[in-house]
Amino acid sequence: MSALETGNLSGLSNQAREIGIPLPELVQGTFLERINRFVGMVEVAGQSYAAHVPSSGRMKEMLFPGNTVYVSPMPQGKRTQYRIHLACCGETLVSVDSLLPNRLMYQALASGALGEFTGYSEIKKEVGYGESRFDLYLKGDTGRCLIEIKSVTLVDKGIAKFPDAPSERGAKHLLELARAAGEGFRAAVIFVVQRDDAVLFSPNHATDPPFAQSLRQAAAAGVEVYALACAITRNAVKLKNYLPVQL
Repeated sequence: MSALETGNLSGLSNQAREIGIPLPELVQGTFLERINRFVGMVEVAGQSYAAHVPSSGRMKEMLFPGNTVYVSPMPQGKRTQYRIHLACCGETLVSVDSLLPNRLMYQALASGALGEFTGYSEIKKEVGYGESRFDLYLKGDTGRCLIEIKSVTLVDKGIAKFPDAPSERGAKHLLELARAAGEGFRAAVIFVVQRDDAVLFSPNHATDPPFAQSLRQAAAAGVEVYALACAITRNAVKLKNYLPVQL
């Protein structure tokens, strides 16, 4: 059971809300089609171009023909001419960069902006444990902590859900975190919802029942589960607030 699930929600500090990832100057485009996991076609100023999709997620609610996206030019010599940063989901802006949450959380944790993770003097990225690599590792007088960060873009009727497609790798990470918790590590998974219209987070039971079951097992084994929503503009992605977690 996570602290957030039981209702023990601590507010996000003003310092944390100032943590953000600036975006490059963006231009509006129209999404045309998904070529493969990481390449799509977009129309910008009446011309069609290949655009990098910085996520392997399906994101069918946003990456469909005719939808509005916001892109930036890629440097010369790259395989695509543009990079997609944001997509519209109705009136909501959504960040589609699956690696941005890692950068966002690194900044927040390194600056001590999240009260749940203070007291650590060392922070490292991509640290191996067992058969997995975890996004962040914290070490200090309070002990050692492994953190896995998941990017969430799907919101259904106010409920943020992960994953949007079956994720065997994601379930494996959770079980490795549970094992780490049993061996004396503090372990946590943080779901970063890259949009501001969610009121709750829940694993996607319908799409990936094994992941949902693994998350429940991990929480029961002592893995802490957090969800954070973001404020998205065409200029930056910032932390906004915690979301309750319902397993």
